Amino acid sequence: MKKQEIFDAYRDYILPTYTRFNIIFVKGKGSRIWDIDGKEYLDFFPGWGVSNVGHCHPDVLSAVRDQVGKLIHFPNNFFNPQQAKLAKEIIYWSFDGKVFFCNSGAEANEGAIKLARAYGKEKRYEIITFKNSFHGRTLAALTATGQDKYKKGFAPLPEGFKIVEFNNLNEVKNAISDKTIAIMLELIQGEGGINIADKNFVLALRKLCDEKDLLLILDEVQTGVGRTGKMFAFQNYGIEPDIMTLAKALGGGLPIGVMVVKRKISDTLGPGTHASTFGGSPLVCKAALGVLKAIQKEKMLTNVNKMSGYIFDKLQELKKKHNSIVDIRGMGFMFGVELNIEGKSIVEKALEQGMLINCTHEKVLRLMPALNVTKKQIDKAMYILDKVLS
Repeated sequence: MKKQEIFDAYRDYILPTYTRFNIIFVKGKGSRIWDIDGKEYLDFFPGWGVSNVGHCHPDVLSAVRDQVGKLIHFPNNFFNPQQAKLAKEIIYWSFDGKVFFCNSGAEANEGAIKLARAYGKEKRYEIITFKNSFHGRTLAALTATGQDKYKKGFAPLPEGFKIVEFNNLNEVKNAISDKTIAIMLELIQGEGGINIADKNFVLALRKLCDEKDLLLILDEVQTGVGRTGKMFAFQNYGIEPDIMTLAKALGGGLPIGVMVVKRKISDTLGPGTHASTFGGSPLVCKAALGVLKAIQKEKMLTNVNKMSGYIFDKLQELKKKHNSIVDIRGMGFMFGVELNIEGKSIVEKALEQGMLINCTHEKVLRLMPALNVTKKQIDKAMYILDKVLS
């Protein structure tokens, strides 16, 4: 299809649920991506954090090519070798437990909410979440999300959620009742503006959950799979969750969601209580195994920990130079550049200069480069950011 035919097809046949840039991307490799006209871009927000190992990584492509000619899908009431291998790998890298496979972060979070309610045995069902959080677009995940702008027009929403201030232990304690069953949070609020959970706050939440028999649910849809310099963000805090949800980067570009459940509560959902038709297909599990292989083989976590400080220092230099920058925060390769101006125009100008970034919470530029990004690419990104901020 030609460019105008594609634009026309979107206008005529696709629901207008996204605000789109008038660019058509057709090819990607690593941290580079090309549009239909052949223009090259540097991608510092690859697929909303999906392409942690870069676009079209050879290990992911090899895995997909190997599997796609053998078996793409079959139902979950049969055994699946690739699913078995991936589950074992996820548990090896996270904590002792079992996994449930689905197709997205919202699905994984819905599964976590459902498991928590099952654990509460219809007597305890309330879940405490946090302001500026984001847990997905499906109804329960949307209700758990601590941002009203996403909820407008969808009332009535499901009951059973209390939303309190992030990093405020007293508010959490005051929200707990005899109906509370879980506390659910992101360790770094991505859509909320790159707000980082305080370590003492997280340690206190873990202790509180242990004392009151509450489940600690960590939404690692965006922070998981190497983004923070550890395989999972909770490993920076010295605790383990009862439930962890994953998605985005794990599939290397293919849709996957995972709920990881601690072994002591892993039999809460029995046969027939939860399901996902496409969850954990042989194809997507093989791709995910390719992602984990690539991270290990290329020592990408080492690269994140090595280059994270370099990026932070470069951003601090920009802060000194540009009055529009009021704060720099982040962990690993997840950075927020808070501005005192609207960020939309900066994103658009960066795009014109050949770089993809994102703006969240109206004034926070979000940079999340691939885990294997190079120093040369970082320098180019900082040059472009300096230029557009000027």
